[in-house]
Amino acid sequence: MTETTHLNSAVEALLQCYKDGVFPMSDSRDDTSVFVLDPELRGVIPLDGLHISKSLRKFMRKSDWTVRYNADFASVIELCAELAEDRKDTWISFGLESLYIALHEKGYAYSVAVYEDDKLIGGLYGVSIGAAFFGESMVSRRTNASKVALVGLVKALNQQGYQLLDTQFLTPHLASLGGIEIPRRIYQKHLKQALQSEAKFQTGNIDVRTLI
Repeated sequence: MTETTHLNSAVEALLQCYKDGVFPMSDSRDDTSVFVLDPELRGVIPLDGLHISKSLRKFMRKSDWTVRYNADFASVIELCAELAEDRKDTWISFGLESLYIALHEKGYAYSVAVYEDDKLIGGLYGVSIGAAFFGESMVSRRTNASKVALVGLVKALNQQGYQLLDTQFLTPHLASLGGIEIPRRIYQKHLKQALQSEAKFQTGNIDVRTLI
């Protein structure tokens, strides 16, 4: 089996995971193994239920940041995987990073990046299949940067006709933005419906102040 054939097989297996309603992780950056998770409670953000606090609205209206859709996927996932003072390890192994980049090249993975001038300061990436978007990881290198990325994502998903935004788990950060938990069986129902539809991810740039 050639390296290209092996990569294509791994990409297809990864796509099937999402279609089946499970998602992959590794234990660390250097981990060479991958395991899949299928939690009883699934985190989602209803696309009509994003909560934007008054303070975040005020910040965004005055911001000179820019959101770039799918402009520099590799840099966004690398920043998401980067270790920081508040994060001593990451589930995004080098192997998974390569697979997501391959998914991106095949049109199944996308990023939302937040820039201050020409400096990447935060963002998120995820997988898109049908009308479902599976958020994988988000990162901030400035206060509010990941929140701004999520606002930009939800705006784009609504405009493009997406039906499901999967966040995998519900964290306090996501709950503050409108995230909820739903039982696995309900998630599977929503997933099945979303996979039967089609949506196209957004491209281009937008000023953060215009997102509100």
